[in-house]
Amino acid sequence: MIKANDPSLESWIHIPSGCDFPIQNIPFGIAKANGKPFVASIIGEQVIDLNALASLGYFDDLKLDSTVFGKSVLNDFIKLGKPIWRAVRNKISDLFNAKNDALKSNAEAVKQILIPVREVEMQMPVFIGDYTDFYASKEHATNVGTMFRGAENALMPNWLHLPVGYHGRASSIFVSGNPVIRPQGQMRPNPNEGPVFGPSKLLDFEMEIGYITGQGKPLGDRISTAEADDYLFGLVLFNDWSARDIQGWEYVPLGPFLGKNFASTISPWIVTLDALEPFKTPAPKAEVEVLPYLQYKGDQSLDINLEVSIKTTQSEDENVVCKTNFKYMYWTMQQQLAHHTVNGCNINAGDMLASGTISGSTPDAYGSMLELSWRGAKPLPMSDGTERKFLQDGDTVKMTGFAEKNGVRIGFGKVESEILPAKEFIV
Repeated sequence: MIKANDPSLESWIHIPSGCDFPIQNIPFGIAKANGKPFVASIIGEQVIDLNALASLGYFDDLKLDSTVFGKSVLNDFIKLGKPIWRAVRNKISDLFNAKNDALKSNAEAVKQILIPVREVEMQMPVFIGDYTDFYASKEHATNVGTMFRGAENALMPNWLHLPVGYHGRASSIFVSGNPVIRPQGQMRPNPNEGPVFGPSKLLDFEMEIGYITGQGKPLGDRISTAEADDYLFGLVLFNDWSARDIQGWEYVPLGPFLGKNFASTISPWIVTLDALEPFKTPAPKAEVEVLPYLQYKGDQSLDINLEVSIKTTQSEDENVVCKTNFKYMYWTMQQQLAHHTVNGCNINAGDMLASGTISGSTPDAYGSMLELSWRGAKPLPMSDGTERKFLQDGDTVKMTGFAEKNGVRIGFGKVESEILPAKEFIV
């Protein structure tokens, strides 16, 4: 067992009931306080300034370049590799362990190091150089394929043989709390007429998990499924916003473009693979034998509960519309990374891979409005008496996620954004 994962550990920091951030979590992020960003972690409702911790010498025995904790993104820290990520996480676990008062008894140090979460502003945790989105849920791919091609042709011939993906836009990925402006573009609502231009009428969310990569191998080399965990720094919640009407008109023959690249939102805390190790679980059984480079041993899926809610402008109620789980994914993140690099493609520290929409087998576990409303045929009732086929201006979409076992809850916090009206342009 990884030292910091011990379920018996307790912290001298108060952990509220149902908190996503016990001492067994210790995620990483970038916080900002008094105008300065710094590398941070969190226990309970206290943000830990790792730059202050390093400046006071608490990381000296790790023999690392402590200046990485003063940076405005995590990329340089991620480049140090998994042994350092693990050592830092274990050190934080030791310092805040209820049985260790070395730091607790130093009131002046504690004052410099701990900041109440309400007093910080969370920032983008990494500079994302490249972003790849996958299409790895069999239930989601089957649902979408059934809608557009019929049940007999729901899955394309390649789908059971490789994790389908596409290269997306990294510059429009931003952190939770920022609004999403309704996109505009071409669409063809009437198949018997030409295209029209205007704001998307079929704006959608996609419940996904994003993976932040470590520094990969040189160009021309590949990462195997067995090695993949060493090159995956951690996970975030990922809302891959989609304009279904823009996407439906543009995607043939090269796939998604303007219907996807206007916005994606992530949660601010990156939960490490080490913290999630106790929640490994078998992935769905492969329906066909895959090629050797996609085969793997052991459990490579994760049991992470996921939920999506919508809050309208007419009510403070949060309408839960989706409850799903990451363990439903047919293609694992290790298979996705192995496939991504099998042709020699290199990855860099801080790159983003996203799972694709995570859907389960029951209607309440579908991870997008496209599926939940079945292309608008089954509107979802809201608590204010309205209904939703797709998202409306003023709606706030919130996603949460956590894994729980042996009394330990490892959570992600939330990813949340309000939808703003399309901007007015003269076209």
